[in-house]
Amino acid sequence: MVRIPEETGPRVRARELGLPLGRFKPGKYNAITDVEGVLVGHSTIIQGEGPLRPGHGPVRTGVTAILPNMGNIFMDRMSGGGFVLNGAGEVSGMTQLMEWGLIETPILLTNTMAVGAVSDGVARYLVQRYPGIGDEHDVIIPVVGECDDSWLNDISGRHVRQEHVLEAINNAATGPVREGNVGGGTGMVTCDFKGGIGTASRKLPEVLGGYTLGVLVMSNFGKMHNLRVGGLPVGEVLAEKFKNTPHRGKSYGSIIAVVATDAPLLSHQINRLCKRVGLGIGRVGSYAAHGSGEIVVGFSTANIIPRRTQKMVYKMKILLDQRLDPLYEAVMEATEEAILNAMCMATPMTGVNDNYSPALPLDEVRRFVDACRPIFASVKKRPHQTSAPASRERPSDEDREGEVTVSSALPTNVRGAEGIPFPTRPAPNEPPADPEGPPGADSGAKAPSVPDDPEGSSSGSP
Repeated sequence: MVRIPEETGPRVRARELGLPLGRFKPGKYNAITDVEGVLVGHSTIIQGEGPLRPGHGPVRTGVTAILPNMGNIFMDRMSGGGFVLNGAGEVSGMTQLMEWGLIETPILLTNTMAVGAVSDGVARYLVQRYPGIGDEHDVIIPVVGECDDSWLNDISGRHVRQEHVLEAINNAATGPVREGNVGGGTGMVTCDFKGGIGTASRKLPEVLGGYTLGVLVMSNFGKMHNLRVGGLPVGEVLAEKFKNTPHRGKSYGSIIAVVATDAPLLSHQINRLCKRVGLGIGRVGSYAAHGSGEIVVGFSTANIIPRRTQKMVYKMKILLDQRLDPLYEAVMEATEEAILNAMCMATPMTGVNDNYSPALPLDEVRRFVDACRPIFASVKKRPHQTSAPASRERPSDEDREGEVTVSSALPTNVRGAEGIPFPTRPAPNEPPADPEGPPGADSGAKAPSVPDDPEGSSSGSP
C-alpha cells in the first residue's frame, strides 16, 4: 500500500485557509452551539489494530449527542422537522418527528449497527430522569442518526454501549465543538479523506432578522474526484496524487446533518430549511448516490411547547414564509463549511485490516487557494456586506405588532403560497370604492376578497 507522507503542520478549520465560504458572518464559535441553549458532547472509542476480528476490533467509532434547550427537551419541546434527500440510511424517530413537528429527545449520531444500542441508551437515560415516561407521560422514540464506518471500524462487533451514550450526553456543553475524529465521526470518511464531525454557524444581519443558525454534520460520503473545496475542483487534482492509495470502494457513504436556529419557525418551515442543506452538501461534491443516505434533522429554539399545560390554545411567534430566503442561503453556507471543517480538522487514521484514510492535505489546499486568491480579491465582499443595501432589504410592509388591522395592513410585495396579495372584490354590504376617493384617501388600499355566495350569507340573515 502506497501512502502519501503526512503533513506535520497543525490542523486548522476551513475558514483559516482563506476559502470563500459565503457572505454571512459566523457566530462566536462558528458552531451549532452558537444557537442559545444547544449543547454538544462526544464519546470516542478507539481500540486495537491489525486484522479484523468481529467482536474484538479494531474499534474506531463513538457517539455524538446534540441536546436542544439545555437538555430539558423532554418537558419543554421545540418545533422540529427534517428532510431525506436520499434514503439509504436511517434516523430513528424521524417518522414521529415529521408527523408531530416536535423534537422531544436529544439527537444522537453513531454508526449504522449501533442505532439500537444508542436508542436504548437514550431511552434509559430519559426514563431515569423522567420516571413518568410510559405512564404519566407518553412513550418516547429517540432521534438517532447513523452512517457506515465499516472501512475503519469493526462495525458488526457493536462496541457502542449505554455508558458511551451517557458519556456523550453528560459531556454535552456549549462553546467550541470538537471536530474530526471524535464521537460518531471517529471512523467516518469523506471524499476518500478522513471525515467525521464538523460544524459551522451563521449570524444574519439585523436587517434580515438577526437570527442565528447552526449546522452539525457527521460526514461520511463521496469520492475524491468530486471534491470541491470553496468551489475549487481540488479533488480532481488530488485524485491524481492519491491514485495509488487504496480507497473505500464498496460504499459511497452517507451524511447526517442537524440544523438548529433561533428563528421562530413552524415545522413546515423547518422542513423547507432542511431541504436547502442538500444544496450545501452538493457544493462539496455529493451527487447523492444510489446507496447513499443524506438525511437532515432540524429544530427551532424560538418557541417552547410545554408537555404539561392547562391551556386549550398555545400561541407561537412565526416568521413569515417570505422572510425565509436569508436563512436558506445561510444554511447552505453553514453546511458547506461544516463538512469542510470535519475534513480539515480530521487526522489520518488506520483501522481494520490496516485500511488507511489520509487526512485532507491542507498544504495542497492552501496552494490551490493562493493561486486563485487574485480572483477572490476582485469579487470578495466584506463579511458584513449583503447583496443589496439595507434600505432595499428592509421589508416595506413593516410589521408593527398590535398597531396594524386587517383592513389597513398593506399587502406584501412578495407573491407567495398565500395567493394573490391584492383583493379583487369589495366586502359584502359595502359599496364599491369610489374611483376618485375622498380627499387624502389611499387609492391602493382595497377591501379583502370574499368568495361569491349565491345562497346568501352563512349567518342565516335574508
